[in-house]
Amino acid sequence: MSKTKYAAYKPAAPYFDLVRGALGDLVDGEHFFDVVTDGTVYEVRYDFPGWPRVIRGRTDLMAAFRGYVDNIALQSADRLLVHRTEGARVVVIEYEVHGTILATGATYDNRFCSIIEIENRKIAHWRDYMDSLAAWNALTAQARSAAAPTAAS
Repeated sequence: MSKTKYAAYKPAAPYFDLVRGALGDLVDGEHFFDVVTDGTVYEVRYDFPGWPRVIRGRTDLMAAFRGYVDNIALQSADRLLVHRTEGARVVVIEYEVHGTILATGATYDNRFCSIIEIENRKIAHWRDYMDSLAAWNALTAQARSAAAPTAAS
């Protein structure tokens, strides 16, 4: 990952590196943000507070990920499966990420499946599916533990 150009996104580096590696020589650019354009559509197929269902263009995607890295620091991304279809124009990746919720220190582990359409050696469309419950549980861990009854209650 470019150390200076995308330094603010270092907390998501394991994700970016995994995706970039999964796409290999199908796209041009060193970093994840180098392989998206102003025409890229990044669509999430889940409702999650604070994250838009559709993000259009590189600038808005970078802004959304800036919010992500302000809240979650990933330590790793793994369990990658790559499926190439339609002459490698469509790539399906399955993977997991592991990290920490910065506000609470809670562990964050999640599973994803992403369908990526490539045009002109760039990401044209991204459809993302994740374990929304895993994300919700990690982000609300402190609130749940504070509200849970104790043995002394």
